[in-house]
Amino acid sequence: MDTIIYHLNSNEIDQSAIEKAGDIIKNGGLVAFPTETVYGLGGDAMNAKASAKIYEAKGRPSDNPLIAHIASQEMLDDLVEDVPEWSRKLMEAFWPGPMTLIFHKKNTVPDSTTGGLETLAVRFPNHPVAQALIKSAGTSIAAPSANISGRPSPTKGEHVIEDLDGRIDCIIDGGEVEVGIESTIIDCTGDAPMILRPGYITKEKIEDVVGETTVDPSILEKIEDVVPKAPGMKYKHYAPKADFVMYRGNANKVAEKIIGEANSKDAKVGIITVDQHLNLYEGLVGENVEVISLGDVDNLDSIAHALFNVLREFDEKQVEYIIGETIPEENLGTAIMNRLTKASGYQVKDI
Repeated sequence: MDTIIYHLNSNEIDQSAIEKAGDIIKNGGLVAFPTETVYGLGGDAMNAKASAKIYEAKGRPSDNPLIAHIASQEMLDDLVEDVPEWSRKLMEAFWPGPMTLIFHKKNTVPDSTTGGLETLAVRFPNHPVAQALIKSAGTSIAAPSANISGRPSPTKGEHVIEDLDGRIDCIIDGGEVEVGIESTIIDCTGDAPMILRPGYITKEKIEDVVGETTVDPSILEKIEDVVPKAPGMKYKHYAPKADFVMYRGNANKVAEKIIGEANSKDAKVGIITVDQHLNLYEGLVGENVEVISLGDVDNLDSIAHALFNVLREFDEKQVEYIIGETIPEENLGTAIMNRLTKASGYQVKDI
């Protein structure tokens, strides 16, 4: 398949390119596009064959539900029912933005879009290209992250091209995204909100709007045989090609352990740290060791933004082992550690 690639400036959108991409969606094709979180791989959410194509292009298990992207709150009413009043407060506070809400779906929504579930995940992205594409297509767009299933999520157009060129109809390259990790997913089918996937909208921010909010226990621990109500709950996600392990504990002891592990490997090793701890690895950088900082641990936004870029950079450097430090699991750190924990296949060890 020849993939059409449009390079767009998000501040000066080429409407002609958007209309051509919208026609692809209307005709059952697939278009990768930028959002403020990561790039999405989009197809018509109301077209069962288009949703099936998404699973095929990504190599994604068909029971892993997709997220329907909308360009107005009015579009929500065409997709779901039983919308509680407290969820409207969340929409007022955080939409458009990096928040996905789960409701009971209407019968018109294909089962292939929801992974066979009776619920649907919906998001209103805050990105001009995403909004323009949805409006041009005239339908909600089902879109998981635009990468091969299991790989680190794409935060640049070049990541999408690397993974999906030749596998889908069109890629809209809108440059680097703003947030860098996927949306917060909140289950709205119960009496109170439950976070199924942490993201940029933190538990603290949610509780400021609607009060007490619970968190699904599978966020930071592996639970077997879980039925995935939301993307990322069941299968290995975000993973680099290298074997990846993380250590949690006192910074000096963790660095000592990581250095010992790196020196014991007869292969190329990548080390993940933060700016404040780079000095602990001075002198270790060499032909077989790559030390990369995620950023300033006092600025978790910067770490979230860099996370998937760093994992993909290790792939480019053909690292065989990655050894990393953990991030404090509070506020946005919960979402960052969720991604790192799943990327490592839950190989997080205490020192």
